[in-house]
Amino acid sequence: MSPEFSRRDFLRYTSASAFVVATVAACSGGPASTGSVGAGSDKDLITAVIGYGNDQSWDPTQTASAFAMAGITHIYEGLLDTDPITREPYPALATALPADLNATSWTFTLREGATWHDGQPVTADDVVFTFERVLDPAANVLVGNFFKAWLKEVKKTGERSVELVFNFPFPDAAPRLTIAKIMPKHVFGAAGGWDAAKGGKAVGSGPYKMTAHNPKSNTAFEAFAGYNGPRPATAKRMNWLTIVDAAARVAKISGGGAEAQIADNIPYANIDRLKQQGLNVEGGKGMNHLFLMFNTAAKPFDDVRVRQALHYAIDREKMIDVALKGHGTPSSSFLNAGHPDHKRAAVVYYHDPDKAKALLQEAGVTNLTVNLMAVNVSWLADCLPTIAASWEAIGVKTTLEPQDTAALFAKMDQMQDYQVVAAASNPNQFGMDADLILHYNYVPDGLWMKYSHWEASKDAKALFRMMDEATREPDKAQKTALVQKYLDVIAEQAVLYPVVHTELMTAWDTKKLSGVRAQAYPGINLLQAKRT
Repeated sequence: MSPEFSRRDFLRYTSASAFVVATVAACSGGPASTGSVGAGSDKDLITAVIGYGNDQSWDPTQTASAFAMAGITHIYEGLLDTDPITREPYPALATALPADLNATSWTFTLREGATWHDGQPVTADDVVFTFERVLDPAANVLVGNFFKAWLKEVKKTGERSVELVFNFPFPDAAPRLTIAKIMPKHVFGAAGGWDAAKGGKAVGSGPYKMTAHNPKSNTAFEAFAGYNGPRPATAKRMNWLTIVDAAARVAKISGGGAEAQIADNIPYANIDRLKQQGLNVEGGKGMNHLFLMFNTAAKPFDDVRVRQALHYAIDREKMIDVALKGHGTPSSSFLNAGHPDHKRAAVVYYHDPDKAKALLQEAGVTNLTVNLMAVNVSWLADCLPTIAASWEAIGVKTTLEPQDTAALFAKMDQMQDYQVVAAASNPNQFGMDADLILHYNYVPDGLWMKYSHWEASKDAKALFRMMDEATREPDKAQKTALVQKYLDVIAEQAVLYPVVHTELMTAWDTKKLSGVRAQAYPGINLLQAKRT
């Protein structure tokens, strides 16, 4: 790992930490000067409450912060972007979609008249600059893992035209390109530019520009008058409040004097009350999940039978009923049941205590004691007692250790001993295709594989070869078959594997806001929302 993308960066910017940071510390909407006082009556302003911190990186090549990624979609553009719900690609800075998805190079012309928020024109040099950063092994940026296998280089062919050269045909590249937000070379190529981006400096070509950024309080936006793209701003101004404390977040959108029109990350226990107040509360089902990760360097968790036993023991239905209030689905694959490539895995961990006991006996394991470390995100913490009770029921003495995310990962960074970790993740922030989702967690030299101490095993190396084969397969049906084949391996090995897939809830006042669609990954998208 490069010094630039350190483990500390990973903790702050990866999907897991972006999701988990929601409950690491409680904070309010900030002082009145940066809050939403009077916002309810200002029809030129959309006030939103985001249940995640806005104090992580705003560098689009590095971040997986839920707040930052949501804001970035309003500020920056890719060559192509995708609809936030359907995830279908459309031309953004580029003028057209690629004509041949199976070609080994794609040429794009940039939208005439596109300008950065500081008034400078968008050029091919900016596109090349961005992709050089994405592909640079020394920079080793987070989003690079989504491009390096198939994208060889990006070349300037004119002042407003570029060519993307592939290592092999990669039909899934169109939606993947939305991850690479094009950034101005004259701003971020300057000395200290990337540090400035990390700290919250944002200069894009999108429909909204950032006008204020107060970490742990709020981020403000206004419509960019110079925008000439396909999805112009629908509100003159937006103010996004960061409120990670659930009660304070719900209060901002509750009652007749509510200051905000929309809030994400709605706790399941508050859904009915908000509906009774006349708010619309909708969920999005996707890859949001609770997963278990085992330290395979610690016995007996190097034995697949032990890992499987602990999964079989968990009463997932009880977890869904009690902790998730019905807003979850037992995992039947690494992919969620609604994913287009989903297929029930060869091994499905239904609740079977007898099978769990038999596997432990077969592995020769008795008097097992497990310390389950976990991130302290609220809904996940609610699930922990069910896991503990399930393991105790098969004779496994269990202690629960929910804790601050930084503290938990610091222990693994320091190679301290741990046994099992429960955490939350949602790679749908980056995209929907299975290749992307699985490469987020299962990739050589990836931190999740290092934490599990599994990547050097013969089973892991065989899995990585299967994944590479699927990545290179251009035929969709064949690719899906290869993906489903290696998903069976991932399910069987159960090194890092979902327990349940959950639903994310968004609430909004339809009398004050229209055009909202609930999404299945953290954050919100207001590019088509209007004050009413």
